[in-house]
Amino acid sequence: MNTLQLKRTIDFKLPMAVLDQSLTPDGLIAACMDGVYFVRFADKSHQKIDQHESYVSSVRVVAGGARAISAGYDGALHWHDLRQPRRERRLQLHEFWSWDMRVAPNEKWLASVTGQYLAGGYKYEPQAEREPSVRVVDVESGELLQALPHVPSVQAVACSPDSQFVAAGNLMGEVRVWNVDSGELVADWTTPDFTSWGIIKSHCYLGGVFALEFTPDGADLLLAGMGPMRDPMAGNGRQLWQRWRWRDEPPRKISETKKDQAGEGLMETLAFHPSGEYFAMGGRLRGGAWNLGLFSLESGDLIGSLKTGYRVTEAQFTPDGRRLVLVGTQGQPSKHEQGRFPDFGRVEVYEIS
Repeated sequence: MNTLQLKRTIDFKLPMAVLDQSLTPDGLIAACMDGVYFVRFADKSHQKIDQHESYVSSVRVVAGGARAISAGYDGALHWHDLRQPRRERRLQLHEFWSWDMRVAPNEKWLASVTGQYLAGGYKYEPQAEREPSVRVVDVESGELLQALPHVPSVQAVACSPDSQFVAAGNLMGEVRVWNVDSGELVADWTTPDFTSWGIIKSHCYLGGVFALEFTPDGADLLLAGMGPMRDPMAGNGRQLWQRWRWRDEPPRKISETKKDQAGEGLMETLAFHPSGEYFAMGGRLRGGAWNLGLFSLESGDLIGSLKTGYRVTEAQFTPDGRRLVLVGTQGQPSKHEQGRFPDFGRVEVYEIS
């Protein structure tokens, strides 16, 4: 039963799909298909401040809103001075895409993940990585701190609240956790529930872990994606999160989305409310009542929801916990109108009560 209400207070569009966001004191920095945007809520204005050689997949604001770091499908990191604004530095970190990038809470280091799924044998198991799938970099200097092995493609990364650990999840539902200082692998397990083997329209693995978040106390890891299907191309797996006690030996699943509270669709983002009492999960809707759900951390119950009408790529709560900010994309226009694509990036802000 829904106990939290969400009231939309801000709603506008950006020129291209928004793949990630990071909040600033007066708006957000958006990672879009065509570049990095400075967005202000007060007048719904946007300013393109940089672009990568391909889609911008991730962005994070640091230094109290003075700087931002973006990552893209060009495998590069860009540092931005938001006071100018201007690009400060470019670092070619990966040979392939940066699927996801996150900055540690202490802002000392960041982690980016990469990897391309290529069939490695007659069972279509992934080939071994061609480069380290997880790289950890010093936020200030750009120095490479750790190059950590995983099985490609690695699509989600998370930093622990105490900034001591980094976790990464891949296409096959394999999750690994490392100590950042030593590079020691401290947890390693596989959950097959997020991966699908196509037998109808395609012969390959699809899906995987698309979002990761440590619980506020650091004891557990939340994973998000989509439940298995016979036809992965249909995208009709169950909207799925799982909670894992990662420090246990072996790690164990302690809860997941309740079947009677979920529809169908790929879930791509997780965010904890500042209170730590509940979290948001969002993504695409294939069938059901919602594509953005709020869940009690204690019970796992759905306590609030939205049917946005568009793909939610990133959800973030404001620091005071009063608002939820969503970004994403609504369709993908196939033709120009007056020499340009219609705007199809989405930004929404909701008051929570």
